[in-house]
Amino acid sequence: MRRIRRYPDLEAVGQAAAQDFVELGRAAIAERGRFCVALSGGSTPRRMYEILTQAPRRTQLDWDRVDFFWGDERAVPPDDPESNFGAAAAALLHPLDIHQERIHRIQGELPDVEEAAERYQAELARVFAVSTDGLPPAFDLLLLGMGPDGHTASLFPYSQPLAERRRWVVGHVVARLGTPRITLTPPILNRAAEVRLLVTGGDKAGVLKQVLLGPHDPERLPVQLVAPETGRLVWLLDRAAAAEVPAARVS
Repeated sequence: MRRIRRYPDLEAVGQAAAQDFVELGRAAIAERGRFCVALSGGSTPRRMYEILTQAPRRTQLDWDRVDFFWGDERAVPPDDPESNFGAAAAALLHPLDIHQERIHRIQGELPDVEEAAERYQAELARVFAVSTDGLPPAFDLLLLGMGPDGHTASLFPYSQPLAERRRWVVGHVVARLGTPRITLTPPILNRAAEVRLLVTGGDKAGVLKQVLLGPHDPERLPVQLVAPETGRLVWLLDRAAAAEVPAARVS
């Protein structure tokens, strides 16, 4: 199921995403005793992270029962300014004093991104108590963004991971950027129970219109691959990003 929500600005998107985070987290903890969430990089989710560390959100969730994962990572050390883990740690994990055993980061500092991917798949299997040969585990919440080229996580246009149907995590070099990345793949992304795709900024309006209203062309627009098998996908858009999407398509 897909829903599209539009908000006035980045602040409103961040507030809405934080509310969803808390509500979904409380429900997961009540039902299963923990909340497994995969975080995203970028400026849009960062505002949500900051809101979660402030009143009233800070005290609305049992943070000792939240397990944190990542949708992708750059091939950099965790303290590098480009690290998705580092950004989330500074904005969310450190202010909330999250216990180390609840933090499951991708080891972007390893010299071989394929090894980093293999290790992360093994970590996912360990935490979720599943076999790497079976179905991928299902996150309670998957947070994603979208780039101006239609990429999400580190699934870039015409890149090798788009065709992956077996491995949950892969390492690859983004040809256009010439940079190595580690990313979750469509098989595990689409197992999530809840997906929130946060998109802000007028520079994404044109491609967002193509993604939501145009033909299905995931090789060119990888974010179109995000289609939860049994879960729910909700787009959270600010007014600028949604400028070319007819109001009738927005809930």
